[in-house]
Amino acid sequence: MSARAYDYDLFVIGGGSGGVRAGRIAALTGAKVALAEEYRMGGTCVIRGCVPKKFMVYASDYGKHIAKSEGYGWSVDGASYDHGKFMTRMHAEIDRLSAIYDRNLRNAGVEIISERAEFVDAHTLRLKTSGRTVTAEKILIATGGRPWLPSPEELPGVQHVITSNEVFEMEAVPKRLVVAGGGYIAVEFAHVFAGLGAEVTLVYRGETVLRGFDDDVRLAVHEGLKEAGVRVVTTCTFERIEKGEGGLTITLSSGHEIETDTILMAVGRQANTEGLGCEKAGVALNENGNVIVDDFSRTNIENIWAVGDVTGRMGLTPVAIREGHAFADTEFGGKPWKMDHSYVPTAVFSRPEVGTVGLSEAEARRQHGEIDIYKTNFRPMKNALNGDTSRTFMKLVVRASDQRMLGVHVVGEDAAEMIQTAAIAVKMGATKQDFDQTCALHPSSAEELVTMRTKWQPEAI
Repeated sequence: MSARAYDYDLFVIGGGSGGVRAGRIAALTGAKVALAEEYRMGGTCVIRGCVPKKFMVYASDYGKHIAKSEGYGWSVDGASYDHGKFMTRMHAEIDRLSAIYDRNLRNAGVEIISERAEFVDAHTLRLKTSGRTVTAEKILIATGGRPWLPSPEELPGVQHVITSNEVFEMEAVPKRLVVAGGGYIAVEFAHVFAGLGAEVTLVYRGETVLRGFDDDVRLAVHEGLKEAGVRVVTTCTFERIEKGEGGLTITLSSGHEIETDTILMAVGRQANTEGLGCEKAGVALNENGNVIVDDFSRTNIENIWAVGDVTGRMGLTPVAIREGHAFADTEFGGKPWKMDHSYVPTAVFSRPEVGTVGLSEAEARRQHGEIDIYKTNFRPMKNALNGDTSRTFMKLVVRASDQRMLGVHVVGEDAAEMIQTAAIAVKMGATKQDFDQTCALHPSSAEELVTMRTKWQPEAI
């Protein structure tokens, strides 16, 4: 290391999950580390992403649980929801988690700089508030991403919408809400606000939500939106938004209009590289503004790396954490390794919930040719008495040649919990026979993963 030549051995730009992990692990090796964060420690996930979103999912579920409890003998009268009370408690927990990130960094010896840092050159950064410049031998870009919005020229009236950033600051549940988008963020918030009592419409340019997921999973979630009372409008986009005395009016590409109180745009995310000065450091970006990196998260500049959402590789918090850890171990810990982005489990906290790991049926056929499919669709035992008609769907994607499990897909209650465990087996290369030889745990929904025996055959036309 060259502590005498530079102010720091490592300078991390961004205090999200990936940057915090990298900075902490590097500092524990004895490196002199600084981390600049312009907003709050914890990044998107902790402050305005998966953590507060999951709390909102829980909040929206309780009303349904109260109603369904009558089937099990409970009588609950006068139940009501106080959004202000919930938000106060949620933000108190977010503050606590953010403080833990801050404390863990300081305890590891990381210098925290509460300013925005921008490149001057490949080894120099300017701190925007103080105007001070600092130098570092190695620099890690971990600035994450942010919601993408069309320009006012592309969508007149776009200034009247909110994004997934502002949704966590809403003081009240709107009576009417329109969600634009069909990805996991759009789907999750459509369910959240429907569960909190809003009249929700989801507008999506495609035919079925969750593009990129297995087709059977997409269909199950699409139907689940309708069952939750969400009005789903497909193959349409926004033409313009107008504000009047009665609220907002959306004109769709179909010519139809929708009246609403609030519009949540969830139509994609983009890397936080604008204004960062990557061009001054010579760091290459792709056409979407993502930092281009190799398998070891190294950019085209030998002393600069990038991890997490800013790279556009896989926008998941645990992935960013592992990428950051791998970087720190490789560059400072003498233990080189790289993040393996295959067979990463993921979830969509829709209702029904999605848990998935590995390849979709279509992708498996494209990559491996002949495959075997196993499916099951059943009403969970829990719903036998409560009047809930929702079902659980499971699907196994198996390579025919050697029976290796290529994909496991679950749509139903606790799908995320199931898929985390199943992912261990899939990652290890388990076969269908390994699943078959595992004794079922009864009574549980998860037992269906090891009891499917009949290959699915498409119906004859």
